[in-house]
Amino acid sequence: MIFRYTILYVEDVAASLEFYKAAFGLETGFLHESGDYGEAVTGETKLAFTSRAMMKTIGKTTGQADPAKPVFEIAFESDEVAADYARAVEAGATPVSPPQDMPWGQTVSYVSDPEGILVEICSPV
Repeated sequence: MIFRYTILYVEDVAASLEFYKAAFGLETGFLHESGDYGEAVTGETKLAFTSRAMMKTIGKTTGQADPAKPVFEIAFESDEVAADYARAVEAGATPVSPPQDMPWGQTVSYVSDPEGILVEICSPV
């Protein structure tokens, strides 16, 4: 078994893909003509987006992410955490925690995307 993708439930798939491109440099790999599903290019494991409206059509009610009480996060590894944190905030991410050097030797920062999803920007461990 392999871990294939993570799907984030969002209001506007195309807008989310544009945000992830501006904030994190992720290119769009696929956007369905309906606009209800899309994928960002992230390597072997995909970061995908599905509209909340589409989820309702299959009988699922989605929750709203809350960066103050997260139940998950996604993380991007970077060799330039401070610069990438600044880029994400400039692109519209909400600052949560600026870059900090951790006792285990990693630099870690957090932002939330426009949907409230917590995103970690960190150096390699």
